[in-house]
Formats: sequence, C-alpha cells, structure tokens
Amino acid sequence: MNAIFLSLFLGATAILLFVNPPLFLPTVLEAAGDSATLCVALLASYAVWMGLMEVWKACGITRGIAKLLRPVCKRLFRTDDEQTLQAVSANLSCNFLGLGGAATPYGIEGARLLDQSPQAEYASCMFFALNATSLQLLPTSVVGLRASLGSGAPADIILPTMLCTAFSTVVACFFTWLFLSPKKSCAAGACSGRKKQAVFSNKSAAGTR
Repeated sequence: MNAIFLSLFLGATAILLFVNPPLFLPTVLEAAGDSATLCVALLASYAVWMGLMEVWKACGITRGIAKLLRPVCKRLFRTDDEQTLQAVSANLSCNFLGLGGAATPYGIEGARLLDQSPQAEYASCMFFALNATSLQLLPTSVVGLRASLGSGAPADIILPTMLCTAFSTVVACFFTWLFLSPKKSCAAGACSGRKKQAVFSNKSAAGTR
C-alpha cells in the first residue's frame, strides 16, 4: 500500500512539474493545510466518541451491550467465550457509531480470539464480513468530514448509509453462512477424513500383500 501511494504521489508530482512547475509548491502547501484542517475536525469527533466509549466502559455499559448482543454474536460466531464476545461486541458497537479507528483494537483482539475458537474458519470469515460491510447506525466520521468541508446538511447521509450498510451486511452474512456453514465444514472434514482413512487402509492392505 505504501508503494502504491508513493507511486501515485511521484506520478502526480512529475505531471504537475511538467505541465505547470510554478503551481507545484502552492498546491502542495494548500493540500497540506487542508489535510491538517481535516485531521483536526476528525480528531474532535473521535475525541468525543472515544471519550464516551471510555465512560461507557467505566459505567459498565459496554458489558451491558455485550450481554445485549451476546445471543446474536453467539449464533453468528458459534462461540460461548465471554472474552471473545466482549471484544466482538465492542468492535461492532464502534462500527455502529462509524468509529472505524476505535473499532480496530477490539477487532484485532476479537479476530485473535475467534481464531482459537472451535469453528475458527467460519467465525473468522463471518467477523471479517461484518467488518468489511460495517453496519453503521450513525456514521460519525463521515458526518464530521462533511461538516469540516462546509456541508449545509452533513447528517443527510445517515438514513442512506444505514440502509446501504444494513443491506450489504445481510448479504455478506447470508453468503458467509451459505458457503462456510459450520455444518457444511464439519461434513466436508468428515468426508475428507473418511477418504484419508480409506486411502491409508488400501495402502496397508497393499503393503501386507
């Protein structure tokens, strides 16, 4: 990814220096100023919501959300581990609020714990699908971005975002369940085990002869 961004920057720089050299420095400085303004605006939004998440954690609301999402997560990920369910629930809660950066540490922990679960392949793929589609009830990062750029109605995207992400999440969960269902995985494992046992028996019989 770093190589891609570096090649894009070098290519754009070469083109701009060839087409209009005097415009290069003002463009770079203006882009740097816009980047700093955007970072400050997003920093304020993240500070508010991440501080609120810490308050929720101290008050036990995070544990309450984990308990509320426990039946759904239990069915989705096929696990009963309390620590795993808490990490996954915190990750999903941050994604619901549009805080992708805050969701990352919980996502890493949840992925590590799910990788140790009995249905590791299915659970990890389902977790990846949920994070890729990312159901968002309140896209705070995008709302903050639109507000920093002077949008007259930055919150107008809440309903369309909610509908689009809900649809994509349902589709992703359905296809993950369809192609990587634990029952199908167990059946495939049993079939492969029987095939290996049959091959081993044939080889043993051949060796005896």
